[in-house]
Amino acid sequence: MDVITGLQNKDDKKAYELFQEMAVQSAESDLYYPLFDDFVGLINHDSSYVRTRGFCMACAQSRWDEENKIKNNWDKLKTMLHDEKPIAVRQCLKALQEVVLFKPDLIDLIKEELAKIDLSKYKNTMSPLIKKDIEALFKVMI
Repeated sequence: MDVITGLQNKDDKKAYELFQEMAVQSAESDLYYPLFDDFVGLINHDSSYVRTRGFCMACAQSRWDEENKIKNNWDKLKTMLHDEKPIAVRQCLKALQEVVLFKPDLIDLIKEELAKIDLSKYKNTMSPLIKKDIEALFKVMI
């Protein structure tokens, strides 16, 4: 089984374990950078879990992104910051911290998109948490 299929496994526990393993490996080597476009493709998946994994794995490649794939795919990636699922948005905001660290040239694009996030579409229990995540990301961008 290839890793892209594994990230879409119906058994979310197995898929999440694979995702965690891949995230650790992505911090150590560019092993998964050739799959960047496949990670971006997962953003169109029906499952918010799969969409989030795709976004996070794309962000995890930022340290290896010499071809500016994150910037070139930003229009697709940024859609996850407006996902219907607040948990997905929160995970994606956290994943962007790594992008900010390794791709500081994208900070203005990221800030621009953060300003467009409509917190009112989320439940009152979630919108303050998303706002807090946005603020944490802004602190990293200073």
